[in-house]
Amino acid sequence: MTTPFSATTHPAGTGPVVTVLGEVDVATAPRLRAEIGALTLGPGQLLVIDLAGVTFCDSSGISALIAARNLAEEAGAGVALAAVPARLSRTFALIGLGDFFPAYASAEEAIASHPAVS
Repeated sequence: MTTPFSATTHPAGTGPVVTVLGEVDVATAPRLRAEIGALTLGPGQLLVIDLAGVTFCDSSGISALIAARNLAEEAGAGVALAAVPARLSRTFALIGLGDFFPAYASAEEAIASHPAVS
């Protein structure tokens, strides 16, 4: 049974955390882009994208993650991926994006690595 797609946001001391569940593909990536595009990011914040619940991610999903990074950079913020599934991590390495995103074992670890925003 597949997990239905969802992307939800909650605040942390360093910035927003977007938790993604299910398959991120051509049908659902626009919803992820919309969720992230609706965020207001400020300089020095960290956008954390928690991928622990992602069961599949195609090129559309990877594109949405790159768009999130671009949005964060335009705002003077950072971006970090948390709990990247092994298969997706391997895909990143194969297509040359292995070092494109800072990655952490969990959202909590990503948040702890970044200074709190005042």
